[in-house]
Amino acid sequence: MDASSIDVERELTPISGVVRTVVLVGRKGNGKSATGNSILGTKALKSRRSSAGVTSTCKLERTVTSDGQIINVIDTPGLIDSSVESEYIGNEIARCVDLAKDGIHAVLVVLSVRNRFTKEEEAAILSLQTIFNSKITDYMIVVFTGGDELEDNEETLEGYLGGGGCPEPLKNILNLCRNRRVLFDNKTNDKTKKAEQVSELLSLVNMVIAQNGGQPYTYEWFTELKVSLFVHILYQLQCTQSFPIKISDKNFLICKKRLRSSHQKEIESLKEKSNTEISELKENMKRSYDDQLKRISDMVELKLTQTTTRLQRQLAEEQAARLKAAENAQIAQEKSNDEIRKLKENLESAKRETEELHKNKANKTPFSFSLPLSLPIPIPIPIPIPSPRPPCCIL
Repeated sequence: MDASSIDVERELTPISGVVRTVVLVGRKGNGKSATGNSILGTKALKSRRSSAGVTSTCKLERTVTSDGQIINVIDTPGLIDSSVESEYIGNEIARCVDLAKDGIHAVLVVLSVRNRFTKEEEAAILSLQTIFNSKITDYMIVVFTGGDELEDNEETLEGYLGGGGCPEPLKNILNLCRNRRVLFDNKTNDKTKKAEQVSELLSLVNMVIAQNGGQPYTYEWFTELKVSLFVHILYQLQCTQSFPIKISDKNFLICKKRLRSSHQKEIESLKEKSNTEISELKENMKRSYDDQLKRISDMVELKLTQTTTRLQRQLAEEQAARLKAAENAQIAQEKSNDEIRKLKENLESAKRETEELHKNKANKTPFSFSLPLSLPIPIPIPIPIPSPRPPCCIL
């Protein structure tokens, strides 16, 4: 189908009610398609638990709520799945942008309470900032699936997130989304419950729109191309006499102000062109449209490749750091164990020595001092007395 004709139809066809476009993203198996079906109120999107996943390309489905809101639901295939090739993701991003020509009112990040949230999944979600820009996070809402499991365990979402088991990467994502989250039970048959959870989600979507000044998220390059194509087509249709609706000068001026001066001059010259030239121009514009989508796809692929390389390097560095820290911790533990072992050995040795001393002390005969009852009387030994020496004779 001619992309330009789609643009005109969307801009000129009056649609009653407010239009909201939401995009579902998430890892395969988290329940994106089932969540989309809960929002749509019908099984328009294929959904089943499978290791190979279900959705193979971006798909848009539409529903009208009881209060007249028109909800466009775009289901995406593994846009934040690290196992998917960058080229494929680039093509699907371009297709998603094409489907959401009027802008994205909310990005629904679908997570499951059944699956543990990992650091790699956090990095994949953050890569959306690289693909689009940092403002995309202002439109993010986290949708947790598996509400039936929490109910069976008599647990609330607040209890699940508030417990010590909530991983730090998940806390980071919730903080990034300003804690905008909702719980879905896609298995329930309770119509009231289904309506309540969809109503809660749409309230968050309206909150996101209000916080962003009432404007949806639009891809800058695509918006510029869209306005250019639309104004060109308006003048083409007015130049032909077969178009039944006359575009007012006021509406044209509103669109015209959004174009560059080069585009304005080109539009003025359309009045002088023949129908053949206009047809040729339409073909050229269609090719320009497709070329722009191709450039978007190529740019996304390049950004994803660069981001993937950077994240892989970062994860490798973090893993190496964790291994080094674990190695150092093991060395420290072994050293501590050696010190504890030596201390125990010293204590055991000291204990044995103490016990040995006590044992020796208990077995040794105590020292005593006693005198005999009678002592022998010593016999005095006479000491000979020398006889006096005769006096010297005087001769």
